[in-house]
Amino acid sequence: MDPIKLQLRSNRPVFRSPYSKQSNPTSRILLYSSISIAVILFCYFLFFSSKIRQNTKYGVVIDGGSTGTRIHVFKYEVRNGNLVLDFTEKGLVSMKVNPGLSSYTEEPERAGAAVAELVEFAKKNVPREGRGEAEIRLMATAGMRLLKKEDQERILDVCRRVLRGSGFRFRDDWATVISGSDEGLYAWVVANYALGTLGGDPAKTTGIIELGGASAQVTFVSNEPMPPEYSQKVKFGNFTYNLYSHSLLQFGQNVALELLRASLVSRGQETGIESLQRGKPMDPCTPRGYSHDKESWKDSPNSVVEKNRYLSALLPNGNYSECRSASLKLLQKGKDRCSYQSCYIGSTFMPKLQGKFLATENFFYTSKFFGLAPRAFLSDLLAAGQQFCEEDWSKLKKKYHSLDEEDLHRYCFSSAYIVALLHDSLGIALDDDRVGYANQVQNIPLDWALGAFILQSAAELDLQPSNWIAFVVSGVGWMVTTQAQYGMLDGLRPLVDQEARPCSALGPC
Repeated sequence: MDPIKLQLRSNRPVFRSPYSKQSNPTSRILLYSSISIAVILFCYFLFFSSKIRQNTKYGVVIDGGSTGTRIHVFKYEVRNGNLVLDFTEKGLVSMKVNPGLSSYTEEPERAGAAVAELVEFAKKNVPREGRGEAEIRLMATAGMRLLKKEDQERILDVCRRVLRGSGFRFRDDWATVISGSDEGLYAWVVANYALGTLGGDPAKTTGIIELGGASAQVTFVSNEPMPPEYSQKVKFGNFTYNLYSHSLLQFGQNVALELLRASLVSRGQETGIESLQRGKPMDPCTPRGYSHDKESWKDSPNSVVEKNRYLSALLPNGNYSECRSASLKLLQKGKDRCSYQSCYIGSTFMPKLQGKFLATENFFYTSKFFGLAPRAFLSDLLAAGQQFCEEDWSKLKKKYHSLDEEDLHRYCFSSAYIVALLHDSLGIALDDDRVGYANQVQNIPLDWALGAFILQSAAELDLQPSNWIAFVVSGVGWMVTTQAQYGMLDGLRPLVDQEARPCSALGPC
């Protein structure tokens, strides 16, 4: 029997004699009111809990990076035509497998096995009844961009076969190698969404500089005229954003280190004995006393130089200044071929940097390793890197005994390379605090895959950017909405207690 009906039963007779004692009318009103409220609440709960279950949806994005492949599962709802994302622990999950897809040029079937493992993870996080509607996309980045077109397609074809049989919604053109410009755009979208500036004044947006393994991306709003191949226009709210977006292929941290070492070997062979010590060229980007272990060498796959060519050909001789100079020389290679008014890196066009920036991925990892604040000066990184580079390897191993040695020794190069890139090349002053180092803002990951999901989900909803989104971020209890819904707001701002909110990379605590 219905539990509510049970509660309504009474031992009293239903009909009373007109001569019997009357009950208190106030009590009867209260009783009926309570019953009515209980029934309404019960029906409300049944209806809306069912509605929530029906409206809960999932999206899956596979990021085919240079050093590994990561799958992201996003949980969301569509309410009144708005996309509502869930950033709780269970609402956004991910898993990574190594190495990257680009390492399987000789054995493409192994790429399929890697993707199949990721698909199984997604199935565990998406209910069976929701899989047929959940889209799954594979977007490969710089590691795959370095490959020949035919090698890319052989790997992607194997992955497509796996995704077709995954049980998720999939089309063959959803597995592709994305351009570096699009990767930068997606990262810019998620960064400004997280900071609450998406949909507001372009001058108040934040640029994004990513340092990956095989490439670096630079994306920001610029009011300078730009060649069409370097610009993207995006409209949100009442504003159109003129973005500079470009990917610097082969300038990611891992590939840049390979190229630098190869150049050191080549230079040593060309210049003769004065550049050698004990018959070997000196490597200023590796601490003294370090010994390369060929068996554990972990480099970015499909590099443009042979790994073993320089493993035993260089003598570690940590010298921060020389490492920084060698890094700058690498970044400036080809600058004599610049056909534009300004080329800060090689022959690539780039307007003058404008506004604040978030530096992500390896920028953040390096800053975090040295214990720097989110808005630390580059001079702080310079000092920390110099001390690290010029320390003896045996002391570094003892101090950082819990870290993998192959990862540990690279912080000498990364600290010098970052200063050469941001200060010596892009012109950011050593005491400029407009660059923040972060991989997330509050609990929102600054991951380009999330930005891609946001834009593609909006397209699926067939909405224009001016009214496309209202996010509820339940993990930190704040909501971001568009101007179209709530009038003239100063961009998309978080509705939280400013005194109690967590620190972000660019905001005060």
